[in-house]
Amino acid sequence: MPVFDESSAVPARYGFTARLLHWMVAIFVVCLIPLGLYMVARGEATNFDALTGSLYSLHKLLGFLVLWLIVLRVLVRLRRGAPPPVVTLTPVERLVSGAVHAGLYLLLLVVPLLGWAGVSAYPALDVFGLFNLPAILPPDEPLANRILGLHGLLAQLLGLLALLHIAAALFHRFVKRDGVMRRMWPLN
Repeated sequence: MPVFDESSAVPARYGFTARLLHWMVAIFVVCLIPLGLYMVARGEATNFDALTGSLYSLHKLLGFLVLWLIVLRVLVRLRRGAPPPVVTLTPVERLVSGAVHAGLYLLLLVVPLLGWAGVSAYPALDVFGLFNLPAILPPDEPLANRILGLHGLLAQLLGLLALLHIAAALFHRFVKRDGVMRRMWPLN
């Protein structure tokens, strides 16, 4: 069964909402991972000064937004589905693609939830002195340290999977030239 839409002879694309949410989450993740690494290192080096506190607030705010954006992305995916795979994908590429996408979705849900749980248990729910995130765990600093340690490790794994995802998209764009990347590209 061909996966090309008849009107343009190119692979079917994801809908506008799916593409918008994909790129919004991607931009946030590209910012959040280095921000998280920097703020932790800075906190250890400066004994947590005001700028470090602001970096933590920004990280909490962006992470909280990512959580809700990815929930919305999953709901859109469940409701509207995805275009069929491109016929040029090998069985191994389909398997790896499915595994990487499943890992990305899982980590995009789990990493922010762990961050939220960790700051709840710490407790460090304040965001820029403007509001507090709702607590989802009671205060327990040793538990918070374990949760936030796992949050950091899984965030790095998320970064590695994102790099693999980007490398595969670029491979399809510049080596295979099979239209896979165009399916999610934000512009026409």
